[in-house]
Amino acid sequence: MRPLRNPAVQSALAWCLARWLRFCYATIRWEHRNQELAEGVWKQGGGVLVVFWHSRTSLGPYSWPLDRAQPIKGVISRSVDGEFVAKAVSRLGIPAVRGSTANRDKGEVDKGGTQALRDGLRQLKTAALCITPDGPRGPVRSMAEGLPLMAKLSKVPVLFIGLSCNPAIRLNSWDRSLIPLPFGKGAVIWDLDTFPEGGDLSEVADRWREKTTALEAEADALTGLERI
Repeated sequence: MRPLRNPAVQSALAWCLARWLRFCYATIRWEHRNQELAEGVWKQGGGVLVVFWHSRTSLGPYSWPLDRAQPIKGVISRSVDGEFVAKAVSRLGIPAVRGSTANRDKGEVDKGGTQALRDGLRQLKTAALCITPDGPRGPVRSMAEGLPLMAKLSKVPVLFIGLSCNPAIRLNSWDRSLIPLPFGKGAVIWDLDTFPEGGDLSEVADRWREKTTALEAEADALTGLERI
């Protein structure tokens, strides 16, 4: 039996991971760029979409200061691994909206994506919602039309975040997810956009994919983390 399928083991590991991440956040030397964009969003309050790639999920909570930013939830898949991640980030103050979108190319059925869309739009009426567009299974740094559609329907701003730390452990996962190590160097870079009036979903997805990747690459350059 996979250990993560045991609820008790899952809860214990999630507690350990959350404590480890808090320790790393506190000891990493962070560099911030364009933070004024994020500060403006936090001061204004209300709905906002928060976006970074799935491989940087472990760094995401650091970029959202709960003491001055609006409340936030994260879209996390209904898989066993997703349940573990949901438990870990909830201990860092970020509840989950559960669900993932079907992969039509593989003939998959919807896995809670419709409900996640409804719950996400409800969250965006007053608060923040974090999405990793290439999750939960990739391809790496890919973006379908789900994020632009949610931005179009909700009419809220989209805050893109590039995240990096070095040194870090790279997991043997589909996206080589990072787990930070303490006393290293970290970087957080923000950018802001909105869905353009009359914009095409596919074109916006392509532009936002490039933006998200560029921010991550810039953050990696600041920390010296090798790009994969």
